[in-house]
Amino acid sequence: MIQKGVEIPNTFRMKVKADYFVEYDSEEVLAEIDFDALPKPHFHIGCGSNLLFTGDFHGTILHSGIKSIEMNRDADGVVEVRAGAGVVFDDLCGWTAAQGLWGLENLSHIPGEVGASAVQNIGAYGVEVKDVISSVRCYDILERVFVEFPADECGYGYRDSIFKHQGIKGRYIVTAVTFRLSTEVRPRLDYGHLRSAVETACGGSHSGSGLPEGLTPSLVREVVTQIRKGKLPEPSETGSAGSFFKNPVVEQSVYDSILKAIQEESGAEAIVPHYPAGENQVKIPAAWLIEQCGWKGHVHGGAAVYEKQPLVLINHSGHALPSDILELESMIIDSVRSRFGILLSPEVDHL
Repeated sequence: MIQKGVEIPNTFRMKVKADYFVEYDSEEVLAEIDFDALPKPHFHIGCGSNLLFTGDFHGTILHSGIKSIEMNRDADGVVEVRAGAGVVFDDLCGWTAAQGLWGLENLSHIPGEVGASAVQNIGAYGVEVKDVISSVRCYDILERVFVEFPADECGYGYRDSIFKHQGIKGRYIVTAVTFRLSTEVRPRLDYGHLRSAVETACGGSHSGSGLPEGLTPSLVREVVTQIRKGKLPEPSETGSAGSFFKNPVVEQSVYDSILKAIQEESGAEAIVPHYPAGENQVKIPAAWLIEQCGWKGHVHGGAAVYEKQPLVLINHSGHALPSDILELESMIIDSVRSRFGILLSPEVDHL
């Protein structure tokens, strides 16, 4: 299906249009598209999450309508689930949890679609999607063939993959992702207060293995969903692109300097939240840095910093202009750099 001059779906609710919008519902239809005849640039979206359109898109937006889900069970408890790129990612999390499969439950309630999840390497609560991806199937628009990338060839890093890099970006269109899940009880509960929240949901009792009694993927999914709903805006109610900034990774010495300054300012008991991020490196939550600079709840034009989670920029008025978001982004980056010497990087793609 090819349409002209239609509004581009995006979770920020920016009123922007594309010269051409192309949606396909199968690999066969995708392979028949004449990309040379479509206005350039070409850009592929999921449901428009993790994107900030800075104006109308003068080119072609593509979207996958491939929504198939297939499952292949092995004898050793390993289950491979292959999902079409157009499947809503949270729907897949719900489906796999209902099947009793472990692996995706911590990623519940992240907006977007399956194809975009593999490009962005989405993550939450101690899990990144690369941890459970087996392979990514793509269409190569240059060679006009379908190819399969094993996970170890996808160049996965923090919110990164080869599909976002020069020379690869735009060449390959994800059509399906295969996830390697398990029927064995394999919860990942050691991030933040997830374990205590899950234990409360289970009634506080434990099995002989030391895990909470009655633990299931669906229960963990429900807890994660409730936590996210409690601190993040619902895309159906408030426009946003989810987490706007990446959590910066800094040298241990940088963290030590920040901790020293905070303790001199607020007392020896003050802490700076952080997580190990490799040899001599530390990840500091961007939300903490932003809040320390006083931006939580700040309104700028039609945009704002979400009052419950400063990592999220929102379309506060419902009529925010892209410039409102861009100006607010710039002010936050300058503020954090001035106070902490850390340069925040946006997680959201700007188009």
